[in-house]
Amino acid sequence: MDPYLWQLPLLFAVGVIAGILNVLAGGGSLLTLPLLIFMGLPGAMANGTNRIAIFCQNIFAIRGFRKRGMLPLQLALLCTPPALLGSWFGANLAISLDDQLFKRILALIMIGVMVFTALDPMKRFRREDVVFGPLRKLILVISFFGVGVYGGFVQAGVGFLVITALLVHGLDLVRINAVKVFVIFTYTFIALGVFIYHDQVNWALGLALAAGNSVGGVIGPRLAVARGHDWIKKVVTVTVLVFALKLLLFP
Repeated sequence: MDPYLWQLPLLFAVGVIAGILNVLAGGGSLLTLPLLIFMGLPGAMANGTNRIAIFCQNIFAIRGFRKRGMLPLQLALLCTPPALLGSWFGANLAISLDDQLFKRILALIMIGVMVFTALDPMKRFRREDVVFGPLRKLILVISFFGVGVYGGFVQAGVGFLVITALLVHGLDLVRINAVKVFVIFTYTFIALGVFIYHDQVNWALGLALAAGNSVGGVIGPRLAVARGHDWIKKVVTVTVLVFALKLLLFP
């Protein structure tokens, strides 16, 4: 029996779920990366193959947020250059570096995100017209360089880091998710290029996963805009808890 007969439909189905999770919170790659490895891909190739799905998913997600007037483009463009630079460094690290320690660190970061999101200490400062002065811009540049390095390295869970980096400035989670998918889309272009250059992409599996993620990328913005900040906060909290426990108990 041709393995693709069961692998491709399974990847599509899991991709839909992962795409919705990635848009609303993050962690979709914590489903797709282990699945790709289970299907026989080496870690580096699974990492590279997964980027095809992330890239395609965010094309549709960006369109969805922009269509609904929820994409703060100026802020997204401010966050993008440092993330691009960081992504190049991270992707080159990912070619040969073991990621077990990173998974445990990620789990601790995710628990921190869960606590921060649940407590929502910036709620009283939340506003739509956040002004980014020189100090805030410097903080954004530094934090999104770090986001790019991590995202280029492993991708899984990077959405939680983006949420934290923007939530501290008082943005609501709908606009944060819009900026998140824009930034991840742009740096994934760089990271995917590195993996393609090193021949670490399985195109058949990657395109099947990308089809599912793209469907999730269409559904995600609709849910985000329709349900709003408080509902997304609940999704983020539950998602982070599940994946953090998974990483800590079953790395």
